[in-house]
Amino acid sequence: MSSPLSPEVHDLLALHLVPGIGPRLTVALLERFGSAGAVLRAPVQALRGVPHIGDKLSESIHQAMSRVDVEAELKRMAAHGVRLLAPGAQDYPPTLVNIPDAPHLLYLRGTLETRDANAVGIVGSRHCTAYGRRVAERLAAELVRAGCTVISGLARGIDGCAHRGALQAGGRTLAVLAGGLSKIYPPEHKELADQVSASGGLISEAAMTMEPMAGMFPARNRIISGMSRAVVIVEAAQKSGALITATHAAEQGRPVFAVPGPVDNVASAGTNELIRKGAVLVRGAEDILEELDGIRGKGSPAKPTSVPSGMDDTQRRIWEFLADQPRHLDEITQHLAMPVAPLTTALFTLEMQKAVRRLPGNRYERW
Repeated sequence: MSSPLSPEVHDLLALHLVPGIGPRLTVALLERFGSAGAVLRAPVQALRGVPHIGDKLSESIHQAMSRVDVEAELKRMAAHGVRLLAPGAQDYPPTLVNIPDAPHLLYLRGTLETRDANAVGIVGSRHCTAYGRRVAERLAAELVRAGCTVISGLARGIDGCAHRGALQAGGRTLAVLAGGLSKIYPPEHKELADQVSASGGLISEAAMTMEPMAGMFPARNRIISGMSRAVVIVEAAQKSGALITATHAAEQGRPVFAVPGPVDNVASAGTNELIRKGAVLVRGAEDILEELDGIRGKGSPAKPTSVPSGMDDTQRRIWEFLADQPRHLDEITQHLAMPVAPLTTALFTLEMQKAVRRLPGNRYERW
């Protein structure tokens, strides 16, 4: 049985259950009122003063707050073996704390362990080919044998193959779902979900009975990349949703890897484009592990001393700051005095251009 919720988390759950309040609006409300409890007690007039909340939404939120049934949600959680994690909790993933729009609450069925910090996300198309399925399963198996946890989204196609590959190799895998944990989606993956929760965990920020809607999948993807040391796109068409995960990874400062595919196959058009733009080409798990461990092969070329061409001002300032030694992301952020999101985007671009490389511990150096 899970421990009783603290009053603060109880109030946060009540706020979380109010329809129409997502991560960004939750941040705005907490900044305005100071706590979830204060938000729940706020009169409708005060809600109108919060950015992005107009008259109609403030009235709707105020009415919904009076109808929230926290106890019913807790009963559903207990029935499905689910517990709640909030920032500051012992097993809330520390890598999520500082990402943009960090989840205020996570539902967990299964376990999270310290070793899950060494996780790699594997995602790709739902409409994958036999090649994509084969590579996803092989990569996942190789990674868990090397001590990594594999994270994916339990979706049809590449995601399911990644989970199965990890399970068949006897490793840990985590699945981040877009909908609530009381009803697994897609339904044909219910047995797979049971296997994942037994060897790792199922994670969602959605309320227990919430159906997965189209707009919830991109939000889910930021959690997959946020919990990963790196993200691998196995197979993706030009407009595949899996590419959103790559974008989130870049914004969060995570390395992006891509598996090449036939140049005339639309199923690999997105991954091939990522490689063309500078994502690290993956042939096997050793390519991923070498990059993550910061291994430089013998005979590597000397680091350039002149500014490479094509850099914008932000990229040039980063490159110059790395002249003497590797720097932690926090040092670079402080030196450039700019928000993390655009800074990590610039770092991702430099990584793709092979101008800088990411080292273990979120440090960067010139390539």
